[in-house]
Amino acid sequence: MVIDWLTGMNKALDYIEENLQDTIDPRRAAKLACCSFYHFTRMFGYVTGVPLAEYIRRRRLSAAALELASSNVKVIELAQRYGYDSPTAFNRAFKALHGLTPTGARLPGASLKSFPRISFQLSIKGDVAMNYKIEDRGAFSIVGFKQWVSVEDGANVREIPKMWANLTPKKMQELCALMEGEPMGILGVCADMHDNGFDYYIAATSKQAAPAGMQGKDIPAATWAIFESIGPIPGAIQDVWKRIYSEWMPTSGYTHAGLPELEVYPDGDNTSPTYRCEVWIPVTKA
Repeated sequence: MVIDWLTGMNKALDYIEENLQDTIDPRRAAKLACCSFYHFTRMFGYVTGVPLAEYIRRRRLSAAALELASSNVKVIELAQRYGYDSPTAFNRAFKALHGLTPTGARLPGASLKSFPRISFQLSIKGDVAMNYKIEDRGAFSIVGFKQWVSVEDGANVREIPKMWANLTPKKMQELCALMEGEPMGILGVCADMHDNGFDYYIAATSKQAAPAGMQGKDIPAATWAIFESIGPIPGAIQDVWKRIYSEWMPTSGYTHAGLPELEVYPDGDNTSPTYRCEVWIPVTKA
């Protein structure tokens, strides 16, 4: 199973590498990795630490820098070759990455950055335990604040923190007043995943109807892999997500069930090194 996962991810990377000077369809890459576009982009970002769109941008600009330094190709040709609509857009992106213009990259002693191709390899780990449990849970309902979030160009990585930053004390009190049943805590919920995005809720488990300004969502009965995260937010839980996709999922004998994913944040100081929260992944036997 690990080999299948590695093979699929590396096929996706081969496709990207072979098309740096052509159109790259992220959905084609996801198919080669044998997963949905949503899960491919999520997994790629968590495992590598770089959003898929940013990785493609870095690889293209790294390849462009090599061509500039080793040939007399015109900047306008290079811009078109690597997918930029105009030399201006290419110049701007090139300078943002390398710290100098394409023209400057040809000067003697010019310092350029190189972002090499990523490859996925088998790595035997286990020095740090992952605490988790598998539980069957009946259906339950959530109520909270909802926003549709795009996964295009890593927009979800920017938009979800903004939602949490805009969660005022008054809104938090409103959620806490609705809270009843398990899982207990403030929830971050990814639901109704589609190729280009998903609905994100900041919510609470509740049997009450959604009040004005909030929306409800029924979570069906499922088998859940529930992972423990200990440490300050967001670093600790981001590390758990990375390990779920890179260590646990490829070797577990389970696959994602395609239902909503939960982050469960109990009351407490989430900046503390002992703060405990959970990640709930809906799973089914592979």
